[in-house]
Amino acid sequence: MEALCRMIREKGKGIGTDIVKVDMFLNHRIDTALLFQMGEAWAEEFRAEKPDLVMTVEASGIAMAVAAAHAMGDIPVVFAKKSATVVQNEGMVQAPVYSFTHKTQNMIRIDERYLPEGSRVLIIDDFLADGEAVRGMMSLCEQRKATVIGVGIAVEKGFQPGGQKLREAGVHLKSLAIVDGIRDGEILLRPEA
Repeated sequence: MEALCRMIREKGKGIGTDIVKVDMFLNHRIDTALLFQMGEAWAEEFRAEKPDLVMTVEASGIAMAVAAAHAMGDIPVVFAKKSATVVQNEGMVQAPVYSFTHKTQNMIRIDERYLPEGSRVLIIDDFLADGEAVRGMMSLCEQRKATVIGVGIAVEKGFQPGGQKLREAGVHLKSLAIVDGIRDGEILLRPEA
């Protein structure tokens, strides 16, 4: 997606060889015009699959999931929580997920009522590196006998194995920008197909 790639080139920062910092427009401070363009791009890609809901993991994926759900005709958004709360009941599905960014293991969870059996689910997230978060959300869907119709990612780290593994598994994956590497602080983007 050209608008996202342009913003990455202008405002993104590469740190070391594996950190893509896009906090000025994507996940701490959000460029809302770009956000809704991204939602439209995912809707165009996945609308024919007729998702019932959009799923993400708290917190930085929520705004993107809302934009995609709105563009799909205002379908519901459900997000997996990374920690238990006192109001959660025993009717939860959960899956372990390792966070590349925070270098921690989380147990993501969703109340079964929010993810009805048989749902058609579009997964949306901000980053794809090793694919841990996506695989965790796919596990939640599998536990609820829900069908993942596709995965939409804002920024895929093409130099890490997550995207390749999902594609090899037959997952319909749409990454709006793919980073091939970082050199001397410069984020190297894959040319759009």
